[in-house]
Amino acid sequence: MNRIAVMTIVLVLFTAGPSGAGTALAAELPTTTLTVAGHKAVAEIAATPEQRATGLMHRFSLRPDHGMLFVFERAEPQAFWMRNTYIPLSIAFIDRNGRILNIEDMAPQTETSHWSKGAALYALEMRKGWFAERAIRPGDRVEGLSVQER
Repeated sequence: MNRIAVMTIVLVLFTAGPSGAGTALAAELPTTTLTVAGHKAVAEIAATPEQRATGLMHRFSLRPDHGMLFVFERAEPQAFWMRNTYIPLSIAFIDRNGRILNIEDMAPQTETSHWSKGAALYALEMRKGWFAERAIRPGDRVEGLSVQER
């Protein structure tokens, strides 16, 4: 195989592979700064069905204090799993008033469903342990959620 063919294959694998897909999506999502029980978090906003379906899939790291905020059309029970997600995550399900309903730890590359304990309008995924390390628990408030229920 000649050098140009090898370079082409490497380029295709780099741009089409799992890390390329996650990186491209990350560059397109807007971010917001949230305050969770007094602690700052920067979150990419996944507000469309396509963005929510992809979430943090195909990524291998998160910057400190960074995560993803999922915004739903209406408050209702929500469920998440970790197919094609390589980072251990914790998820906080949040009601329409910005109160955390429950927090669940999720293992990478599993299809176990993690459900909200009530009607959630938002879900915030952070690196596993982020909420526990800050003593954040159900009932705590998330500030900076500007998207209103439709």
